[in-house]
Amino acid sequence: MAARVEIDEDNETNKGSMWVLDQKLDQPMDEEAGRLRNMYREKKFSSLLLLRFAFQSLGVVYGDLGTSPLYVFYNTFPHGIDDPEDIIGALSLIIYSLTLIPLLKYVFIVCRANDSGQGGTFALYSLLCRHAKVITIPNQHRTDEELTTYSRSTFHEKSFAAKTKRWLEHQTFRKNALLMLVLVGTCMVIGDGILTPAISVLSASGGIKVDHPHMSNGVVVLVAVVILVGLFSLQHYGTDRVGWLFAPIVLLWFLLIGGIGMLNIWKYDSSVLKAFSPVYIYRYFRRGGRDGWTSLGGIMLSITGTEALFADLAHFPVSAIQIAFTVVVFPCLLLAYSGQAAYLMNHQDHVVDAFYRSIPGAAQLVEGLGSGAWPYRGLRSDPSDSIYWPVFIVATAAAIVASQATISATFSIIKQALALGCFPRVKVVHTSKKFLGQIYIPDINWILMILCIAVTAGFKNQSQIGNAYGTAVVIVMLATTLLMTLIMILVWRCHWILVLIFTALSLVVECTYFSAVLFKVDQGGWVPLVIAAAFLVIMYVWHYGTVKRYEFEMHSKVSMAWILGLGPSLGLVRVPGIGLVYTELASGVPHIFSHFITNLPAIHSVVVFVCVKYLPVYTVPEEERFLVKRIGPKNFHMFRCVARYGYKDLHKKDENFEKKLFDSLFLFVRLEAMMEGCSDSDEYSLYGQQTLQSTDGLLNNNGNSTSSNQDLTMSSVDSIVPVKSPLHVNSTVMSSSQMSSHTETDELEFLNSCRDAGVVHILGNTVVRASRGSKFYKKIAIDYIYAFLRKICRENSVIFNVPHESLLNVGQIFYV
Repeated sequence: MAARVEIDEDNETNKGSMWVLDQKLDQPMDEEAGRLRNMYREKKFSSLLLLRFAFQSLGVVYGDLGTSPLYVFYNTFPHGIDDPEDIIGALSLIIYSLTLIPLLKYVFIVCRANDSGQGGTFALYSLLCRHAKVITIPNQHRTDEELTTYSRSTFHEKSFAAKTKRWLEHQTFRKNALLMLVLVGTCMVIGDGILTPAISVLSASGGIKVDHPHMSNGVVVLVAVVILVGLFSLQHYGTDRVGWLFAPIVLLWFLLIGGIGMLNIWKYDSSVLKAFSPVYIYRYFRRGGRDGWTSLGGIMLSITGTEALFADLAHFPVSAIQIAFTVVVFPCLLLAYSGQAAYLMNHQDHVVDAFYRSIPGAAQLVEGLGSGAWPYRGLRSDPSDSIYWPVFIVATAAAIVASQATISATFSIIKQALALGCFPRVKVVHTSKKFLGQIYIPDINWILMILCIAVTAGFKNQSQIGNAYGTAVVIVMLATTLLMTLIMILVWRCHWILVLIFTALSLVVECTYFSAVLFKVDQGGWVPLVIAAAFLVIMYVWHYGTVKRYEFEMHSKVSMAWILGLGPSLGLVRVPGIGLVYTELASGVPHIFSHFITNLPAIHSVVVFVCVKYLPVYTVPEEERFLVKRIGPKNFHMFRCVARYGYKDLHKKDENFEKKLFDSLFLFVRLEAMMEGCSDSDEYSLYGQQTLQSTDGLLNNNGNSTSSNQDLTMSSVDSIVPVKSPLHVNSTVMSSSQMSSHTETDELEFLNSCRDAGVVHILGNTVVRASRGSKFYKKIAIDYIYAFLRKICRENSVIFNVPHESLLNVGQIFYV
């Protein structure tokens, strides 16, 4: 069956007498949400566990940042080095870029802006959504703010933060602009997940040509493609296992490049250490002119992987990330770049393979191969005495690891976008029982692999891939800076001078890099823009369709007064069983229900309206997940259940959603019966944690009582707490619960019998169409792109593990 409904986007919900009656009959679930908190917190980590996480983070977070020495100097000087002073200037730029962006901005400032350990652009967006009403799907309610994980700040009415909040909330355009900024940053992170494996593995594989200078470049590309296929095939094992596999490799890599750097500084030219003076940056730009300015696109590659560092916070604690960077990553990178610069001071013509040539013994190896002297005796240095081949093997392995950082970051940020209604529903696999943030998304994994292979085989040149890579990285950093400005104002409530200093310094550095990469858009920089544009269209169209579907539900919901007018039987035959009607509304009766009872002559004896919604929080504790309330009189047997999730929460196959829903429903009936006799029932609320702790004693064997009514009463008294008068005597609650025990038992028996008769899940299959007078781009977006995404995405029935034989789809069409 299908219904056709057309709505006007500009119309508001009618508020007549029916609306007033509806408000009296279907009040928000303030009491059921509860006032008391259980102070849900992330567990603290011991020092030993923290060091373990810091070690593991090397293999997941820092691979990309650590392999940049493979290609930075080549991309900085693609046409060769004209003046040795340019090497000093470039090294000075690298040193201060590493210090200002990864170290100061990200590790010590941006990482502190995490959402309870979650990083990335969407984590920043969720923080802003809690402190200002900027979320574009208006399904939030004040009861959601009472969650223990829903931390937010209050402002003084005349404060700068309050003024900024009002400015953001004043116009819908500003909310949409903020969302678009977040989506652009997210799409560029996905672009990083494609370009990082391509440039890292291709650069490492290029080291083969040191031993075989006449080898075709196609062979190098083929080797890189084989490595990439193997890398993406390992992703299903999860971050925890991959981290333990890769961490020793990356640690060895950092120790090797740091040691080689120290040796080269001592052996070739220790004067490169004067690059720590910023004066040489000024001299570099004055001498280089436009070429010096455009070379910043290569310098930019020294800080690639920094955004992945922030996005991968979901996998490791912030303190572990900070320890690993300051103790291992940062000093080793400085030594590695300084060592390469010292080598290039004496070998300016070796800039193409600067990293491999600077390995002790590699230069003699190349000279010997070129002269044909080796393996004959008399060569100055036998290559068997060099450490070239061990370093080449470790470099190749480290390049594989480098890809892991952005792949993991891509998984994390797409999961956040999915939960906040900005990405089509895809399968998310939870790869660790201990750590919720470690996930794997099969569909995205294979899409990344295909695109990555296409980029590698298409360009065949790390210089052009480097140009594309720099474009993606700098745009992500700009988006993060703008979001951090709002975080500092609304969340941290910093003084406007501190906000101005942070924003100005960040924008000066990042806009400088951005202006440089713009010159290389036609030299490969267009690739991330095309990839980001494709993902941006997908995400924005999906979000637009989601918002329109919610607006349709709001405009077409049925008045409770109409439902009550039908009587206890709803004007139909009430057949045994329980009907779970899924809706996006947290209040009111959805249009799907009226459409259902209009076309069918029967409805179940018990009807439960189930609303599943995601909140801008990282997780919703289990004891606070379900809110239950009754709709209408008791003889109607109608309930509402709101299931709330955070963007970190996962619907696992072993999670019995239906069982948890019924446990909450039965518990609500018991507690409601105990509160009925209280004189001031409006002043009572349910204490979430204590209530659920008593669930096992209250409910067993599909809700049947496992103890006498007296025992039930005694075990549940502490679950009901008076809000206004905590010292109220419990005898009132005791007597009222004893008086209502008979009614409670009757209703529980009725619910159990209906449950045994069968449970049917009623889902709405809403088809969205563009109205006839719509613009052509709107018709393309809705009728083709959104329709295609709806067709290929996962159904809600799969996500909630609904048995196929218990599923009933109700179709309806509406036009926007």
